[in-house]
Amino acid sequence: MDPCLRGDDDGGRGERGSHRRTSVAVDAADADGRILSRRTGSRSEVAAACPAAMAAGIRIGMALTQARALVPVLRIDPADSEGDRADLERLAHSLARRWSPSVTLAGDDLLFLDLTGVAHLHGGEARMLRRLHALLARLGFANKIAVADTPGAAWAFARFRSETLLRCPPGEHGAWLAPLPVEALRLEGDALDLLHRLGVDSIGQLAALPRAPLVRRFGTTIAARLDQALGRIPEPVTPVTPPEPIAVTQRFAEPIATPEAIAHWLGDLVHRLAEALAEAGQGARRIGLVADRVDGVPQRIGIGLARASRDPAHLLRLLARRIDQIEPGYGLDAMTLHLLRSEPLGALPVDERLDAETVPDLAPLIDTLATRIGMARLWRMRPVESDVPERSAAALPPLDPPEREAPPMKADDVRQLDRNAPLPPWHPDWPRPIRLLRRPERLDHVVAALPDQPPRRFTWRGERHEVVRADGPERIHGEWWKRAAETHATRDYFRVEDERGRRYWLFRQGDGERSVTGDLSWYLHGLFG
Repeated sequence: MDPCLRGDDDGGRGERGSHRRTSVAVDAADADGRILSRRTGSRSEVAAACPAAMAAGIRIGMALTQARALVPVLRIDPADSEGDRADLERLAHSLARRWSPSVTLAGDDLLFLDLTGVAHLHGGEARMLRRLHALLARLGFANKIAVADTPGAAWAFARFRSETLLRCPPGEHGAWLAPLPVEALRLEGDALDLLHRLGVDSIGQLAALPRAPLVRRFGTTIAARLDQALGRIPEPVTPVTPPEPIAVTQRFAEPIATPEAIAHWLGDLVHRLAEALAEAGQGARRIGLVADRVDGVPQRIGIGLARASRDPAHLLRLLARRIDQIEPGYGLDAMTLHLLRSEPLGALPVDERLDAETVPDLAPLIDTLATRIGMARLWRMRPVESDVPERSAAALPPLDPPEREAPPMKADDVRQLDRNAPLPPWHPDWPRPIRLLRRPERLDHVVAALPDQPPRRFTWRGERHEVVRADGPERIHGEWWKRAAETHATRDYFRVEDERGRRYWLFRQGDGERSVTGDLSWYLHGLFG
């Protein structure tokens, strides 16, 4: 189960529900004035719209040109149907593990959950609806949930009733369906047009028609949809099957306690795990070993990998370094390797040239170091576009791929008129210290002439320093376009050298002329080599 979808509160107990269905309509909330477009043949139309765009009159299926005419200032992005489908499937798998064993995908934005025999585990249907609604809201989904005796009725209530949470009492779905329009029966466009021409606009009017003339005139499709919604005939659904977690277990007839025996069976488990990963087309990123002792106290060790791998020799080397953390006690009854995190891993490309330069693979080295000191202590720096020194760099995992390049600009984009080369985030003409402090540290007893003179002496961490050489100032303004509080903020940086040859990077808060730019306090921000 996804960590973010783990139980949101403790499950209570209530009444056991009858054979009931819940329909969850999910729609990702978005920013104001934004729509998603899709291509249908030669026509571009609206696939999704935010609430502000819907309030302006934009509707799903509307032509993109008409939407631009209604809202000239509109952010338009292409719809990612495959990504949305993958997210919906992942949500369905998580709900199937935690909320109901039968979850069915019923469209691009709708799920069916069978609540038969499970509602009491969550405190009853009403409390289950509230908990599920709160969970989806925390995940960023605007949703409507309806519970009814049949999938067709639940679908109709979720689509055509205004309530966010709706629970139809058992046996009353027929009366609740009667005032709804015939579109709530999931009929095709031709059937709907024919019914409207005959004056049949509601489900109640359709249900009141004689059955034999209805089937003879309209065929069996309309009657079948009506019977499915009313529960007269069953509606087959195909629930999703969550993938089973990969784990290999070895049980022992006699407990083992020696490091040699543990290492032997660990090697066997690693090879079996590698075969299971190869069959699933996955590579391990995190693996956990659970060793069950005879006294019931499990021993656990785990490893993480910088890059997905299923090389049994590499995995065994990493696990073998932690065997000494296992305390066998009176012996181990069983050992289990659990795949905690994985990524798709396919075939690697091979260069056909014999004289091609091979790039060294750093993954084994990083995994070995991470096993000793932890993955949190390994990182590399990446530049960030910012003038503020502490924001101009960010930590990145050692082997993460570089950021994707910006998509190509359109032919009429005015940014193409800029022929200048892009400025590097770390400009070589602006030297920076080899070590930047996590937070600037305040200096005491600073003697400096205003407005542009470097300090003559200062005290840092209780030690006094006399400045013999200095260079500056380099003025850095606050990022007023990001933070209103930095509209007038100013720093004047100086590179200074003390009497013992140590070089520091200092700055004064303020320009020395206007009080609104800073309080003229001094800080040490970095140390040069």
